[in-house]
Amino acid sequence: MAVNFNDQVGPKYQRLKSWIIARIDAGGWLPSHQLPSENELVRDLQVSRMTVNRALRELANEGYLTRIPGVGTFVAEMYGRSHFLEINNIADEVRERRHDYSAKVILNKRGKLNSENARRMQLTQASKVFHSIIVHLENNIPIQVEDRYVNPQVAPGYDKVDFTQTTSTEYLLKVAPLQEVEHTVRACLPTERIRKLLHLKENEPCLVLLRRTWSRKKIASVATLHHPGNRYELSDHFKT
Repeated sequence: MAVNFNDQVGPKYQRLKSWIIARIDAGGWLPSHQLPSENELVRDLQVSRMTVNRALRELANEGYLTRIPGVGTFVAEMYGRSHFLEINNIADEVRERRHDYSAKVILNKRGKLNSENARRMQLTQASKVFHSIIVHLENNIPIQVEDRYVNPQVAPGYDKVDFTQTTSTEYLLKVAPLQEVEHTVRACLPTERIRKLLHLKENEPCLVLLRRTWSRKKIASVATLHHPGNRYELSDHFKT
């Protein structure tokens, strides 16, 4: 396992973290794969035990690894949890009805957080995030306005994606496997901008889904999803 850290920059523990993450992301180390022991990493990478221990400890805290005392360190399993209203790809839902799906991208760039969304993302208002606004259409009729903020640490390439070719949900599920989801549903009267994007009449209500998702123990995104009350419904089925 000859690895040269000399061409990299930053503290050795951070170099080791990046090296391990690269192995995982490239598929070289799959979920449940057991990593070399600390002694082996110290010997083969020519770093100190303190460096190895810190790197493994931080990667475990960030959700990449699972450490079992007396057994070893393993690549963590990434589980999606079952919640009220599972996360589905809206494009798939439309196509399952044998209708045409399309999307209009209103915005997709780096943005700033207001106080409410900073609170939802557990970040400061000065934090850099991606901000997208996308209108989803079924047979050319708008059925959802998606207003989403994304953590660049979790999905660094988000602002480069063409969301007329794939949905934000589909992309995020690939690059940021779900660990936790939070949903809140409410009814409201839309703002004038949302009303125009959804082609609603004045005083026509919206169904709003507030969603937060977590990946690698970080909040990956917060989204506000507006649906026309007369053209969309949310349903769920579960057993106890």
